Amino acid sequence: MTQAKKISIVLSAVLAIVLLAAFGWRQKAQPAAAYFANKGVIFGTYYNIQYQAGADLHDSILAAFDAFDRSLSMFNSTSVISRINHNHDTLTDAFFEQMWAEAERVHALSGGAFDITVAPLVNLWGFGFKNREQVTKAKIDSVLPLVGFEKVALREHRVQKADERMMLDASAVAKGQACDVIAALLESHGAENYLVDIGGEVVAKGLSKHGEPWRIGITKPVDDPTGESKALQEIIQTTDICMATSGNYRNFYYEGGERRSHTIDPRTGYPVQHSLLSATVVASSCMRADALATACMVLGADKAKQMLEQAGDAAGYFIVAQGDSTAVITTENWIFDR
Repeated sequence: MTQAKKISIVLSAVLAIVLLAAFGWRQKAQPAAAYFANKGVIFGTYYNIQYQAGADLHDSILAAFDAFDRSLSMFNSTSVISRINHNHDTLTDAFFEQMWAEAERVHALSGGAFDITVAPLVNLWGFGFKNREQVTKAKIDSVLPLVGFEKVALREHRVQKADERMMLDASAVAKGQACDVIAALLESHGAENYLVDIGGEVVAKGLSKHGEPWRIGITKPVDDPTGESKALQEIIQTTDICMATSGNYRNFYYEGGERRSHTIDPRTGYPVQHSLLSATVVASSCMRADALATACMVLGADKAKQMLEQAGDAAGYFIVAQGDSTAVITTENWIFDR
C-alpha cells in the first residue's frame, strides 16, 4: 500500500468521526433510573422508603410487609408468634427463626438484659396488648418465673416452653429486621441507592437523589408521648449503614408520682430507672442494631458501652441526663465526628 493511500484512509476515518459528531450519530446515553419515595404506616409506626430503581416497587414492599406481619406481629391473631403465644401447634418460618437466632445472640451478649420472653412483664406494666393492671410486688414475683430465654427452645421448627403461660415479644427487634427485609428486596431489584426508615430504624446504602450521602437525624430525647416532636439532637451524613435508636421519651406514663418507662428489665421485672435517655446503635444489620439498642436501654450507659465493645461489630451513641441538661457519650469506635 502506497503512502498516499494510507494517508487517504486515515483522512477518511477522521472525516467519518467528525461527521458522526456533527450530526449527532452517536449512541445516546441511557437515562438514569428514577428515584421513588414510598411512605405510609406499618406496625403502628411510619415508614419512609426512598430508592433508585427502574420502577416503583411499592406493591412489592407492601407484600413484604404483609408477609412479615403474618410472622412476627403480636397484634395479628393469626401470626406465627401469636399462635405460639396461644400454644397452638405452629411451625416457625424463616422470619421467626432469623429473629430467634439474633435474639439468642444478644441475650447472651447482654447478660439477659435483652429477652424476648419479657412479654408477660410488658403486659403487666401496661405496655403490651393487655390492659394495665395495678402492679404489686406480689404480681411481679408471680410473673418473673414466666420470663427467661433459657426456659424456651426452638427445635425442629417448633417453640418449646417450660411453662405454657410464657409468651414471646419480638417488638424490640422486629422493626430493625423489617428494615433488613425491605433493603434485601430493593437490592433484589437492582437498587444500589436507597434509604429504608421504619419508625426511626434505618438501613441506608449509596447516595440520595441529590448525589450526596443520606442525612439521618438522631431524635432529641424530650418527653413526647404523642410522637409529634421533630426536634433533633444531631444529623449525620452517611451511607452503607444499619442504625437503630431506642429511648424512654415516648412510651411512658406516670403513676403515684413515679414515671413508668416501657423499657422493662427482664431480670428484675421493673421498668428501668437510670440516666440513659436514648441509645443509638450502628451494627452489621438493622435487626442486630435494634436488639442491641434495647439492651443498652436496660443496661444503662456504662454497661452498654462495655457490651458494644464486646460485640465487635457495633458502635453506640448515648444521650444521658445530667441534672437539668443532657450529655452525649459514645463508644470509642463511633464512626462519626462530633
